[in-house]
Amino acid sequence: MSMAAAPAPDTLGEILARLSALHPAAIDLSLDRMTRLLAQLDHPEAKLPPVIHVAGTNGKGSTIAYLRAICEAAGLRVHVFTSPHLVRLHESIRLAGALVGDDELLAAYAHCERVNAGAPITLFEVETAVAFTLFAKHPADVVLLEVGLGGRLDATNVIEKPAACVFTPIGIDHTDFLGDTLLKIAAEKAGIIKRRVPVITAEQSPEVTAVIEQQARKGHAPTYSAGQEWHVGVERGRLVYQDDRGLMDLAAPKLFGRHQFGNAGLAIATLRALDLFKIDSAAYEAGVARAEWPARMQRLTSGRLVEIAPKDSEIWLDGGHNADGGRVVAAALGDLEERVSRPLVAIVGMMANKDAAGFLANFAGLTRHIIAVEIPDRVGAMTPEALADAARSLGMRVEISASVAAALTSLTKLAYEVPPRILIAGSLYLAGHVLAENGTPPA
Repeated sequence: MSMAAAPAPDTLGEILARLSALHPAAIDLSLDRMTRLLAQLDHPEAKLPPVIHVAGTNGKGSTIAYLRAICEAAGLRVHVFTSPHLVRLHESIRLAGALVGDDELLAAYAHCERVNAGAPITLFEVETAVAFTLFAKHPADVVLLEVGLGGRLDATNVIEKPAACVFTPIGIDHTDFLGDTLLKIAAEKAGIIKRRVPVITAEQSPEVTAVIEQQARKGHAPTYSAGQEWHVGVERGRLVYQDDRGLMDLAAPKLFGRHQFGNAGLAIATLRALDLFKIDSAAYEAGVARAEWPARMQRLTSGRLVEIAPKDSEIWLDGGHNADGGRVVAAALGDLEERVSRPLVAIVGMMANKDAAGFLANFAGLTRHIIAVEIPDRVGAMTPEALADAARSLGMRVEISASVAAALTSLTKLAYEVPPRILIAGSLYLAGHVLAENGTPPA
């Protein structure tokens, strides 16, 4: 008599589908579900190396990229948790320098699903619990932890005593969850500040600075603010950093755009304020020069989409999706235009809850040619028609295309005296789709 074959193990996709069904009917920012699950998992969040917790509106991923590159250049083992992923879920979790493997990620999700036992939970909460579970199992010297949404009630805000709380520039975004004013948003993000834990912050608007400093004073947390305790600038194309411990003259960041000098400076200030690790100037130099972060003014030089674009054109990919994100991308494009002038075309896709006009207004002085596309396979994507209306309200010439590939193909039919500079932007979800379709996913 033949034995029945054992059932095939669940795939990650099957587990994620089941967990999705447990999502509360409405987004409910709360730490209750997270603290319950972590307690059932025997508190992996309490068994981590020193944690650097990073909040903000723009620049979180880039700042973490600099922190990781500098620490690794100094010989440290670094765990990293970032979100959202662009192409594969694995991108969100790095274990001592390497992306988590398929089998280990699947096993961690299966374990967290079993322990959760069908209770209400969000996918991000499970992802965060998975990251903490994996981090607790693998030795490392430091954890770099990115806030998912806001701060005070974000799933990552369960670390009782991080080594540092870091704030990248804070602006208007996610108003449907965090509040409709900059003060309300800043207050939510400042909610990660812990008693007597150092606070390191990028240059902020005066009202944001006031919120952060007030929260820090309540918790007797020392603050290290850009423009006060530390300074970063550009001299002869190099990054110059200065604080009360001295001055460093370093190579320019590998990541493109003048805003990256500020992100790199914030990473340097964080590590120098902590003084937990022995990091020499050579490691700072190497880290700043080597750091990589996909879809942040990323130049696409090869791949399937590059091949169908106009010959010799420049293609830049950025996940910026709010007014401040558009501002720094526009500044970077302005710098490129000063170096080599090219006609600019922006292929844009956004989510429906974003301020399309606020984002696009940054490019009004750089281009009048916008191609609106819809983000594929994404619930809540803005329709190309709505995006086109926002562009027209700014006096921009806009057309609608069925896809990024179709938009690039259409550009080959136009007569350019100089090959164009093409920006693809508006959403990290669109950026992830582009990297996948181009055949160049993050490694």
